[in-house]
Amino acid sequence: MHPETLLTLLILGVLSVVGWLALMDEFRKRRIQASSSSDRIFRCLQCSMIYTDDAGVERSRCPQCGKTNDVFAF
Repeated sequence: MHPETLLTLLILGVLSVVGWLALMDEFRKRRIQASSSSDRIFRCLQCSMIYTDDAGVERSRCPQCGKTNDVFAF
C-alpha cells in the first residue's frame, strides 16, 4: 500500500471513532435529561403516599386518601 492510502485510512478511522463517541455522548445526555420533570413532589401526612402534581401547585390533594398536603422538601 502507498503511504498516502495508509494515512487516509488512519485519519478516517480516527474520525469514525471520534464521531461514534460524540454520538454515544449525545444519546447519554438525552437519556438523562429526559427523566427530569418540573412537577412538584408531595408526601401525604395521613397515609405516607408519595405523589406528584403540577409545578404551579402549592397544595395538593392525596389521590389515595384525599388529605390536602404541602410540597415535600428534601
